[in-house]
Amino acid sequence: MMENGNGAHLNTTHGQLSSGHRHRAALILARGGSKGIPLKNIKNLAGVPLIAWVIRAALDSEVVDSVWVSTDHDEIERVAKLWGAQVHRRSADVSKDSSSSLETIQEFMRLRPEVDVVCHIQATSPCLHPHHIREALQMITEKNCDYVFSVVRRHQFRWEELDENADRNPQAYNIDVAHRPRRQDWPGELYENGSFYFYTRLACERGLTQLNKIAYYEMPPEYSVDIDVDIDWPVAEQRVLRFGYFGREESSEIRLLLCKVSGCLTNSQIYMSVSGEDLVTINARDVAGIQMLQRENIEVLLISSGQEPLSRGVLEKVSQRAGCGLRFIQELRACQVEHLIQEKNLRWDQIAFMGSESEDVEILSHAGVNGVPSDAPVAELIAAKYTCQSSGGRGAVREFAEHILMMMTKNKKVTHERIHREQF
Repeated sequence: MMENGNGAHLNTTHGQLSSGHRHRAALILARGGSKGIPLKNIKNLAGVPLIAWVIRAALDSEVVDSVWVSTDHDEIERVAKLWGAQVHRRSADVSKDSSSSLETIQEFMRLRPEVDVVCHIQATSPCLHPHHIREALQMITEKNCDYVFSVVRRHQFRWEELDENADRNPQAYNIDVAHRPRRQDWPGELYENGSFYFYTRLACERGLTQLNKIAYYEMPPEYSVDIDVDIDWPVAEQRVLRFGYFGREESSEIRLLLCKVSGCLTNSQIYMSVSGEDLVTINARDVAGIQMLQRENIEVLLISSGQEPLSRGVLEKVSQRAGCGLRFIQELRACQVEHLIQEKNLRWDQIAFMGSESEDVEILSHAGVNGVPSDAPVAELIAAKYTCQSSGGRGAVREFAEHILMMMTKNKKVTHERIHREQF
């Protein structure tokens, strides 16, 4: 027994506080050496790194004491920390192609004696929601299960596989061919969907053998997305836009979009006329996106800083053509933007911000919703929570506007728009 910083006694054998609290850690495995898609775990899916979808769900579940990403790659570590996870740098011994998930988790558990329950969440399940984690974890903490895993119900008929030279008919495993059931008359079968596996420290130490009580958690099929197995990237993007968890921001009411001009509304190119006048182009789609927000009573302000390469006259013409306001802020610091927010009697969580340069990072980190065009400098892409597929001056503002409007209505859609199993 040892004493922690709060004076409570910690049992280092099972990582359990003497008060009865069991430390629950969410653990996401993300090795850098993906064979299918290089660095798949941080590839953007619907504008958000794949791993971030499950990190966000775990953090917002409010039932885990810590959220960890186990990785051997610097870039994955940086993304994980940006999204609020702690990072466990796994050893080379468990970073091989032949290393199993259980070996990696056992290493993590050996180095984290405070952890009593591990919630192993797969990074490839972007439609995971906080309530899935809460409900499954209750089976461990309240029903004394040793092992809980996620499943999905499928209505698929299975057949025996035969060698091509076999001289007999294949056998059906789960149907009578002469009496093939209708979908609505057959409950289907349960399959692991690979979304998560929760278990106790003791179960982990035993290598998942000698399990006393096992339970499954059934996830509706609309949330059961496994990019590793049965879905490709474009289809996954459509599914996650409809059924993914967009975080607590979705309940916020965005009232103001602040948008940089160069690199966002324009493509950063400056043309010069024969007379020496600066000329820029803006995209009609971006103007339409601004109007979409304004119709929903969301104010749009273009902002310019002292580093803006365009002249004041050009900026004013761009603002006029875009049909929105313009503010000059000498230095783009959070404290300077704070004055503007207070002037409008708003909060940071009611602000959306779109930037593209290093000077924008501080405001990106403060805004309730933030985004960057696809061609923003790589170092700054990591600072944004939404990365557009479009580049600056070529529809990025329109795309970000659509993202804002979709996110504001997402909670209601997910709550009420359920798919019946017979129709899925």
